[in-house]
Amino acid sequence: MTTHPLATAAAEWDRRWQAEEGRADWLEPEAEVIAAAERQYAAGGRVALDIGCGIGRHVMALAGMGYRVTAIDGSGSGLAYAARDAERRGLQVDFRSGSMLSLPVADSSCDYVLAWNVIYHGDRDVVDQCVREIARVLKPGGVYQGTMLSKRNGNFGKGREVAPDTFVIDSISDKAHPHFYCDARTLVEIFSGFELLSLADREHRKPGTYHWHLVAIRS
Repeated sequence: MTTHPLATAAAEWDRRWQAEEGRADWLEPEAEVIAAAERQYAAGGRVALDIGCGIGRHVMALAGMGYRVTAIDGSGSGLAYAARDAERRGLQVDFRSGSMLSLPVADSSCDYVLAWNVIYHGDRDVVDQCVREIARVLKPGGVYQGTMLSKRNGNFGKGREVAPDTFVIDSISDKAHPHFYCDARTLVEIFSGFELLSLADREHRKPGTYHWHLVAIRS
């Protein structure tokens, strides 16, 4: 049986979420996620989807705002941790094991969709399929927020190129599965069915870790 290249990404994160040290950097929600979600909630949004929710840092924030949240991940250990945290906080969240390539969510059912550091784990075909799925589940006028790897990222071009602009670095555990990198022109092409509200190429915690940060409305 052929293993989908994304399976290695899910396995790596599943291993990481099992240990306290692996979870340590992923407990606090991003301020810009909170800001965008609050704006959409103030505009009447009530149904949210977190794709690749991990251990639930953004899920808890969204549910705490009042959203009805569905949270999807391929990691059983991440979902289990997030479910325990939601129960401890008294929050109602619909946790589901699932794939970003085929979201277990109805058409046009979401006001806000988040995929933070998620959909670039694959090649361009994978990214395109993820974006089609995001567009499918968003209501017209719904908001998508997410990140993509920038070609300014220090890992672009390193390791094995397994598809155009897609690299695997076998010696680094969390890079030993496909990562797709893009420039602004390619990103705009990928999200051609959306109206981009904001787009910025920013470093994350370490120097050289450039990611595109985007907020977009489904046309």
